[in-house]
Amino acid sequence: MNVSREKIPMLDASGNPVLDAKGNPRTKIKINREKISTWTNIGFTNFKRLVEDPQVHSAIKVTSIFVLVAVPSQLVLGILLALLFNQRLWARSFLRAVMLLPIFATPLAVGYLFFTIFYEEGGPLGFLGVPFLSHPDWALFSVILVDIWQWTPFCFLVFLAALQGIPNELMEAAKMESKSKWGLFTNIIFPMLTPTIVIVLLLRLAEAIKLFDIPFALTGGGPGVATQSMSFLAFRTGLRYFDLGYASAMSYCLLIIVMIIVTLFFRKLRQSYA
Repeated sequence: MNVSREKIPMLDASGNPVLDAKGNPRTKIKINREKISTWTNIGFTNFKRLVEDPQVHSAIKVTSIFVLVAVPSQLVLGILLALLFNQRLWARSFLRAVMLLPIFATPLAVGYLFFTIFYEEGGPLGFLGVPFLSHPDWALFSVILVDIWQWTPFCFLVFLAALQGIPNELMEAAKMESKSKWGLFTNIIFPMLTPTIVIVLLLRLAEAIKLFDIPFALTGGGPGVATQSMSFLAFRTGLRYFDLGYASAMSYCLLIIVMIIVTLFFRKLRQSYA
């Protein structure tokens, strides 16, 4: 904004100059403000900053640890639960309905719920003396644990549907050939589940890379930057520090990664159902 000042004569209601005691015209200062919009083409400077920024390196590390721990854990637990619920259990329908409840809660609400549970002073787990939210390693573990709690039921539901889609004749024939449950799983069940496992893996990867809601509600990205993911860092950079160009560069890089994963997902989907 360009600001300038100039002296102008003071006028009365009739438009005549106002005079002082000596008969000289009185003046006043008028401030002129002119908005000037300027921009500078900085090219790929923001993308260069991404390579050199230690906060970006830390955010990539946090996101990578989260993805590499949470997603495989959800897949393994989902398969185990699906195998369990594929058998005859007491109150199976009721237990299955209870298992699916976490899916219907929003991640933000889940984060605030577990903030209350993990609260060290007076929380339900406070008697353990574990610094769930105040120690960097425990805080990241807490975020991973909450995500596993919420999204394992999704994996379980998909795998259970895939298990129930395996023909009974095939399972009966396999049981007659081998009495080993491990052999039955490795030779029949796992190969039949492989297309479903790949699809669920790609879906969870694309979602986990965008991690934002749970750290936002549970830890606020802290302590320090221990739970600050790439999405959370982009949010802070753009909407708190108002460095919109740099935040856009982060978001574009994240978008490219997610697009690659989604492309792989659709390719696998076409191969499975072609």
